[in-house]
Amino acid sequence: MATTLTPKDFATATPSWWCAGCGDFGVLAALKQACAELGLEPHKVAFISGIGCSGKISGYLHSYAFHGVHGRALPTATAVKLANTDLTVIVAGGDGDGYAIGAGHFIHAVRRNPDMTYIVMDNQTYGLTKGQSSPTSMLGYKAGPHPQGNPDAPINGLAIALAAGATFIARAFSSEPKQMAEMIKEAVRHPGFGIVEVLSPCVTFNKVNTYKWFKENVYHLDDLPGYDVRDRVRAFATLTQPGKIPLGIFYREIRPTLEELMLGTGRPPIASLPIETVDPGLAALQDAYA
Repeated sequence: MATTLTPKDFATATPSWWCAGCGDFGVLAALKQACAELGLEPHKVAFISGIGCSGKISGYLHSYAFHGVHGRALPTATAVKLANTDLTVIVAGGDGDGYAIGAGHFIHAVRRNPDMTYIVMDNQTYGLTKGQSSPTSMLGYKAGPHPQGNPDAPINGLAIALAAGATFIARAFSSEPKQMAEMIKEAVRHPGFGIVEVLSPCVTFNKVNTYKWFKENVYHLDDLPGYDVRDRVRAFATLTQPGKIPLGIFYREIRPTLEELMLGTGRPPIASLPIETVDPGLAALQDAYA
């Protein structure tokens, strides 16, 4: 008789050291809910995380876990997936971990399209190291380490992912765990690299982008008539539109994963694919320089 798992089956006995009210609690709750509803088994899940407040999350989910160094979660996860393609690989980190020191790894993981899910907890500050501005902090963001204001323009991580070739892109808000759990489930089901960026307020250091601020400054893609997740141009326009922050699934497409192309799992390996299948322009280029 099959055992029905619950979110409690994905909980660990490790006490959390997150601040009370941290948005990452909502991410953890949604993640456990998603894993249970997907029928995943803890011993078939590999959870990789980086450094920072968000990086501790791998100690709070009952699964195989790897807590790596700053910015290196994605290459580690890629290696895990290539070594054991049967594992469900989930990666988690913060905006600093993924979009600053890990930015190079981020872009290349996106374009390689390994079959994994990446959850980016965006609190728009470096919470672990006393509130410095992060890659997603607003221009002029003031905090203790720089009272005169952040001089750097913020990075739009999801727009960068789309430009780099991401095949599944979504954004959630940590105070909406049910909607977030659905997005995580869709990302895990997606055959390829799925990124779910989560607006996850830092209640200790970021006094600007609070829960109240986000609630007043977000809207849902479901409220846009005729939005099509297959429309890459509209997805990019929506992600880069100034003003309120959109939540939901922006874009999805199906193309061969890294494992399929390198290992031949599911589809023929890349060596056996006709060159025009990969890129019609490559055949003409090859002929021109033959």
